[in-house]
Amino acid sequence: MLNRTTKMSEIATLMMALFAGILLGGVFYGGLWWTVRRSVLFKNQGLWLIGSFVLRAIVAVSGFYFASQSDWRSLPVCLLGFLMARIVVTWLTRIPRATDMRFIDRTGP
Repeated sequence: MLNRTTKMSEIATLMMALFAGILLGGVFYGGLWWTVRRSVLFKNQGLWLIGSFVLRAIVAVSGFYFASQSDWRSLPVCLLGFLMARIVVTWLTRIPRATDMRFIDRTGP
């Protein structure tokens, strides 16, 4: 039978897995955004993009492995945090639409 200490320990483990997923997602999707923006500066863009993907995938998979701590229940929670980070990074890095006139500079000629 589980006691209160065991449940609190499990909740803390799941919260750490969620935080790890958010951190991993931020690194993965933030790195993707950074890579795409920087890729226009390089001659071998394909090599740059593939290398970035391999590095980001290694970091993400390793992070999922360490976040799971041999407990399968941590993996879906970590994945949830990873997907939450995708939404946040997508929202933070969006380009303002042309219809949104608040962001257009009207001080030009």
